[in-house]
Amino acid sequence: MASIPVALVIPLVLTGLALLATYLVLGPSKYDGPSSGKGVVVHVLVLGDIGRSPRMTYHALSIAKHGGKVSLIGYLETPPHPSLLASPSITIHALPPPPVRPARIPFLLFAPFKVLHQFVCLFALLSYTLPPSQWLLVQNPPSIPTLLIASLVCRLRSTKLLIDWHNYGWTILSSTRGPRHPLVYIAKLYECLFGRLGDHNLTVTHAMARQLRLPPYRIRGPITAVHDRPAEIFKPMWWGKARQDVLERVLPAEQRDLVPSIMEGNTKLIVSSTSWTRDEDFGILLDALVAYAADPVSETTPVLAIITGKGPQKEMYLAQIAELTKSGQLPNVSIVTAFLPFEDYAKLLACADLGVCLHMSSSGVDLPMKVVDMFGAGLPVAAFCGYESFGELVKEGVNGRGFETYGELSIILKILLSPEGSGELEVLRKGAVKEGARRWDEEWDAKVAKIMGFAA
Repeated sequence: MASIPVALVIPLVLTGLALLATYLVLGPSKYDGPSSGKGVVVHVLVLGDIGRSPRMTYHALSIAKHGGKVSLIGYLETPPHPSLLASPSITIHALPPPPVRPARIPFLLFAPFKVLHQFVCLFALLSYTLPPSQWLLVQNPPSIPTLLIASLVCRLRSTKLLIDWHNYGWTILSSTRGPRHPLVYIAKLYECLFGRLGDHNLTVTHAMARQLRLPPYRIRGPITAVHDRPAEIFKPMWWGKARQDVLERVLPAEQRDLVPSIMEGNTKLIVSSTSWTRDEDFGILLDALVAYAADPVSETTPVLAIITGKGPQKEMYLAQIAELTKSGQLPNVSIVTAFLPFEDYAKLLACADLGVCLHMSSSGVDLPMKVVDMFGAGLPVAAFCGYESFGELVKEGVNGRGFETYGELSIILKILLSPEGSGELEVLRKGAVKEGARRWDEEWDAKVAKIMGFAA
């Protein structure tokens, strides 16, 4: 069996032991700054790409707006939100990229090595490189090794731990490794144990808040549901010259001749944002578009589908799209992909006729941020609905439609994109605008600001 080279493991182990010894002997400095109001120091930790972590980005911006000093910690893989870079109260601390698993090394052997690397980097940064803080706001998942390090640092630096539960790490791992994988069992025990150590907990849904009170989590500390809300950059757009200008700029060059048809309503523009991972079965949308296109051309409205994002399964699906197009299974349907800057993505959503979300909740109690953004842009959605918390965001027939199969999605497309469905689509659009009217700042000020001492 292949093994991790000793030359790689020994330096990390020795470094980790040296840091631990120093930590225990000398101890890090403790926080003695203001406990509330202006000048409070907050560390915001996301063990992921900052540029693709909108909720943690919004937390950092909200803290800065209230006079807090923020250290935002995470990976820099894609450009961060422009407002982060412009804020004098926010400092970004980029983590070194995690090691990439060589093909010859099994996952079970490589996973501990990767965790050890992350542990050493976070340990040194949070304990000594950064000054102590009043709060450490941590995104979960990933929980390993984040929750262990965060709880240890907080106890020894007189820092309060605020855990923001987006989902469960063990359910995500289960969806990729299988429910009986030994690491899934370990991850579940770990998350349930260290997830109880937060001074306060935030959740993305009420359903998740209820679930965290029950076995196996049994969290006894305070829990507050804080729904994702759109940032100000997502806003409805008046359908006129502004829409035309955006389409002519953001559409791929080979599709720009469709702009007049889109403006006239003769071609419908749908947008789907995806991370191209297994928690989104993108085949549902492809099969639905094939079924949609199978009707006579004279009976279907032409569709331009733009798929934004990047991720591990993108190339596989691009090959499928090319094959479907080449074989003539998508008449009247064009599918293109794009990875847009944040501002252009927000404007594209406002220009579209319908948003499609394929998010499948591994836990059953989280919600997709992409739908929140769509509502902020006044865009109605067709979204996968097979999980408990779906109704906390999408209201059937009010701001969107739900589906579980490609056949159901195909029917929704045929109805909403047809001339006869324009009235229903407009009703859903008005519902989306209404749902998106409550913004992140309003939600944060009413709930999180009080917890962190920025409001009475």
